[in-house]
Amino acid sequence: MARNSPPQLSESELRRQLLERRKADRARRLERFSEHGELAERQAAPAEPPQGDPLSGPQVHPAPGLRLARNAPGWLDRALLAVEILAALGLVYIFFNGLSLLDTLNREFAAAFQAAPAGEAALLLGPVVLPSGHTPPLNGQAAQPNEAEIPEHLRPQMQAYIAAMQMPTPGPQQALGIRIESIGVNAPIVLGDDWEALKRGVGQHVGSADPGQQGNFVLSGHNDIYGEVFRHLDELKPGDEVTIFTANRTFTYRVVETRIVPPTAVEVLAPTPEATLTLISCYPYRVNSQRIVVIGELKSN
Repeated sequence: MARNSPPQLSESELRRQLLERRKADRARRLERFSEHGELAERQAAPAEPPQGDPLSGPQVHPAPGLRLARNAPGWLDRALLAVEILAALGLVYIFFNGLSLLDTLNREFAAAFQAAPAGEAALLLGPVVLPSGHTPPLNGQAAQPNEAEIPEHLRPQMQAYIAAMQMPTPGPQQALGIRIESIGVNAPIVLGDDWEALKRGVGQHVGSADPGQQGNFVLSGHNDIYGEVFRHLDELKPGDEVTIFTANRTFTYRVVETRIVPPTAVEVLAPTPEATLTLISCYPYRVNSQRIVVIGELKSN
């Protein structure tokens, strides 16, 4: 037998001895602290089991029916959920309604395009009232452009038309003067029929045909202001002649028809297949609630 051989201890016995030593050391420290007043007395359960295998103690296992508690949703949560659902449904409705509206607009545009006469371009942007409209100069009030005769829902279109208008470059075929002997008219013709242009004489509608050419040659003038150049248009009779001057030629038109139309009768500005003259002014005299339109055809030379 070996001399002074240490006793053979199991792992559990070694651990138990180690714990007992730790416990004894802890008890001595606590006692020393208590003697010096550094530690108050208190009851505490031992942190480690004094005996037995510390690794063989009881283990905690969750109960089979254990579940985490869930708080029931409050009224505010339910209200927010309802709002989110309604918002999602609203977005879906707006999306499909927009598709339906777009399809309807496409169908209407296609139908309008098919209904247009063959060979004639669709007018997408143009005037919504006839030119020369103004308030009458009554009771000391100066005449002003009559914006009230433009339908309210068409005013944006009229503004866009005026903004997009471009004056063409004058050429030798442009009309320079007009003479109507039967009613005493002898006046210059300027390009354009807006408020400023008609102050200077008779105005040619931008985009209308040149005199003597195929198409609708449209002229406008005032009846009660700025010289009253078209004061007596209502006295013209079928067969009366209208002479138009350019830089190097003279053209004669013969009156065939006179109409009284509302300011919105813009169809009289439309192009024509033959050489036509259209004269426009306000009517009646110093009332100006309507338009007088005189139609003439080119006289063969």
